[in-house]
Amino acid sequence: MPQLQKHRSESLSLPPYRALSPVMTWAPAWAAVRNMTRGSNVKLIIATIKPFKLEEVREALTNIGVRGMMVSEIKGFGAQSGHTEIYRGAEYAVNFVPKVKLEIVVTNEMAEQVAKTIADTAKTDKIGDGKIFTLDVESALRVRTGEMNEDAL
Repeated sequence: MPQLQKHRSESLSLPPYRALSPVMTWAPAWAAVRNMTRGSNVKLIIATIKPFKLEEVREALTNIGVRGMMVSEIKGFGAQSGHTEIYRGAEYAVNFVPKVKLEIVVTNEMAEQVAKTIADTAKTDKIGDGKIFTLDVESALRVRTGEMNEDAL
């Protein structure tokens, strides 16, 4: 009868990061997710703006100290309700209007200033200027370093 061998992982009693000396408290960044404190001092600002306003808004945000943001090209509708276009002699209804979505994570102290800067810079006084939402962020984690909440920004 053939002899069954144990897989080498079965002989390990502790994960590798627990086997380090007691002086070292290192753990992988994902381990910190389990120990995150509830309620960070961080806000997520989601804004939709007209695409041609993106560069102007980015510059204004950089000037007030925003260090990064995520930008997505999106389509949507609201009060603007789309428009009609003529293509090769035929009229088509365009029900979704192109927009740009910004996602910016900032400290609570900066949130109001960031929202106001976006609103002031993106405003054209025409329908479809966009919307701004401010949400609480439960926690933030910088993957590379394991830094948490405000330190992760």
